[in-house]
Amino acid sequence: MLASASLVLVSIAAGIALLWIFSKTSDQARIRTTKKRLQARLLELRLYADDPRVVLRAQRALFTENLRYFALMLRPAVFATLPMILLLIVMDGFYGYRPLPPGESAVVTVQMRGGTEPAASPRIEVPDGFIVETPAARVIPDRQVSWRIRPERPASAQLQVLAGGEEAAKSIASGDGLGYLNGRRAGSALAWLLHPGEPPLSGGAIEWIEVEYPPAEISYFGLKTHWLVWFILFSMAAAFLLKGRFGVTI
Repeated sequence: MLASASLVLVSIAAGIALLWIFSKTSDQARIRTTKKRLQARLLELRLYADDPRVVLRAQRALFTENLRYFALMLRPAVFATLPMILLLIVMDGFYGYRPLPPGESAVVTVQMRGGTEPAASPRIEVPDGFIVETPAARVIPDRQVSWRIRPERPASAQLQVLAGGEEAAKSIASGDGLGYLNGRRAGSALAWLLHPGEPPLSGGAIEWIEVEYPPAEISYFGLKTHWLVWFILFSMAAAFLLKGRFGVTI
């Protein structure tokens, strides 16, 4: 219930923010003029459908006006892209996954860096409330080591990975409730941007640590699907309903 209600509020706020960005970065006068020209060309196609020369000229003009309209939309789209990507990354941590269900197994994987010595093969230590069900399974060509673990009760803590004298922690959560779940803790700057919930690794033998959280779905009106579908629907609905208040033509 909390996830469903908060997703609606965040989606509406994102739609309003997009309207504000659009109103500040777009040339509204030129957009309105271009839309009127597009409508005029479409009307011309209907009125002179029996005259091939007029139709051909109107089609060329329609193509040109569409290109102009696309160019006018490009600038606000560029300004909106970066904050929207960052917002979606953070929202996926809240709505894209659910904590590990107590009693159900999950996989923890450690990716080792290239050139790591065999003696640096990692091992894990799980916190209270979790047990390790299997020995380490190694995929030598990919330099990966995996374990199957199982939470016994709701908990939120840190597991430890030890490799070649290096120790790294990874958050892990089980139970219910809404919270940010960081599936992977990585070392590179780009990987950290995609998984920003924990500080990046120090850059030693471990490249990343991943907990395989189960995917989550959000239900509205009896329909359960991925959160991004609802986010797009609610944010776009808010934008179209409120665009008149911002004096925005899209």
